[in-house]
Parts: sequence; structure tokens; C-alpha cells
Amino acid sequence: MDARPTLTPAAELAARSPVRFPNESPEYRAARTALLAEELELRRHLERVAQQRRDLPPGGEVRGDYQFEGEEGRVDFAGLFRDKQTLGVYSYMFGPQRERPCPMCTALLGPLDGNAADLDQKMSLAVVARSPLDKLLAFKRERGWRNLRLYTDLNGNYSRDYFGLLPNGDEIPAYNVFTRRDGVIRHFWSGEMTGDSADPGQDPRGAPDLVPLWNFLDMTPEGRGGDWYPSLDYRK
Repeated sequence: MDARPTLTPAAELAARSPVRFPNESPEYRAARTALLAEELELRRHLERVAQQRRDLPPGGEVRGDYQFEGEEGRVDFAGLFRDKQTLGVYSYMFGPQRERPCPMCTALLGPLDGNAADLDQKMSLAVVARSPLDKLLAFKRERGWRNLRLYTDLNGNYSRDYFGLLPNGDEIPAYNVFTRRDGVIRHFWSGEMTGDSADPGQDPRGAPDLVPLWNFLDMTPEGRGGDWYPSLDYRK
């Protein structure tokens, strides 16, 4: 028996909206109401996808020799969980060959630092890169990050196994979620949208997009465009 509630059609909900703005035209209101119906459908689709993600069967058991160093010292993979049952690990494109980290990754991590203390109430969050720890912490201080936990991948095994580092040595951003249940650590989910799955004229990105910057630009007339990317320094 299907226990899901019967939802009011999105077009009907959109037509009921009482929101009106000064001096808007009938053409604007008609187009905005049609867009609102699509936005409602998008919200519902995002929730269906989130539920499908939560319903995934158990992923592969984590068995590799993964060693990290953070501000609290050396830890193994289990140590990244601290006292939580769920762990999120972001693979930061800041390998030893880079003098400065990836600006796109940094644009994601900046706002995430503001939410890290909140997230820590529900899960453990770690940022893993391959540069030496002192280099990572120097950049953390430069950005004024207070809450993100940065770790260096001491032997590179984690980065290679969980797609922060490709076989040819290229770095890519990756976000993986792991669970610890009854003492067993398993992989739960990772973003798997790659450049090969990008639509024509678009940069590869996941859905929903994890970077607030792009979501805000998507709500402007100009959109995110295709010829501008975040920088580490705008004072030039």
C-alpha cells in the first residue's frame, strides 16, 4: 500500500500564491506563476532524490590503509568519525604540486566553514588534501576559517581509492559520505557526475549544486555564465 500523501498539483499551488510586487505587469505575473509551478516541482523532485539516496543499500566496506594528520595529530580512517556515526569527507584540490589551492574548491569550503559547527551536531565533516599539514593550516588561517577540520592524506591511499586523485595524477574534487554501524565502516554515497555526464555548454556539476555561490548567481538575469570563475584574491 502506497503511504505517500496525495500532493496538490504544483500548478494549482502556484495559482494560489498571494505574492504580488509593485507595478508588475500581467505578463510578468503569468510568467512568474508558471515558473513558480516549475520551482515547486523541482523542490518535490529534490526530495524524491534525497529519499532515494537515503534508501540506498549498504555500500562497500572501507578496508584500506588510510592515514591522516590533522591539528589533533595522526588518525586512521575511523578517527575521522570522532563520536559520530556518519562522516562526510571533501577531497580538496590542494596537492603538494600546488602553490595555492583550487579557487573553485575554496569557494565551496568558505561558506561550509560557517556551517561546520552546525553540521558537527549531526555528523562529522573532514576536508582531506595531499599537501603537508602546515601548508593547509597556513591557508586556513589566511582565509579566516575557524571550524573546518583539515587533514593531509599521508600516504595518498584515500585520495586514490575515493576519486580525489585520478590514475594519471590529476586532482578532482570529491565528496564522499560514510557510515559506521555496529562497528563496520561503509561507503554510503558520493557524487558521481563527471565531465563525461555534463550537458552541452555547461560545466560538470552535481545536483543539487553544493556551492552557494552558483545557486545565488542562478537567481540573477545573467546567471552563472561560462566565462567567470571564483578567485582566491580580488585585490589585484
